[in-house]
Amino acid sequence: MADTIQVEVSYALPQRQELVKLTLPAESTVGAAIEASGLLAKYPEIDLEGKNKVGVYAKLARLDTVLRDRDRVEIYRPLIADPKAVRKKRAEEGKAMKKGGGPAGEE
Repeated sequence: MADTIQVEVSYALPQRQELVKLTLPAESTVGAAIEASGLLAKYPEIDLEGKNKVGVYAKLARLDTVLRDRDRVEIYRPLIADPKAVRKKRAEEGKAMKKGGGPAGEE
């Protein structure tokens, strides 16, 4: 088994994505990778104990999850609106939607 692993830590902002490539000791955790990435210092709004969730390749993970070589750690921003609530409100208002999210009948 290798002594080090290669991982990426990703944080998506509204206009761009921050992606940090790291070489870490084998058996490193999600939390250790995020700390080593420097993203917590660069973006103080990240709150790993509260509003921000994390995952590995789009699957939710805990901070103590052990990483494997070539994993991508993702820091998720909180949702602005609940998608289910938005769809429910739209249905109650009787708005028909076409595929892709735009109003129906609009070309």
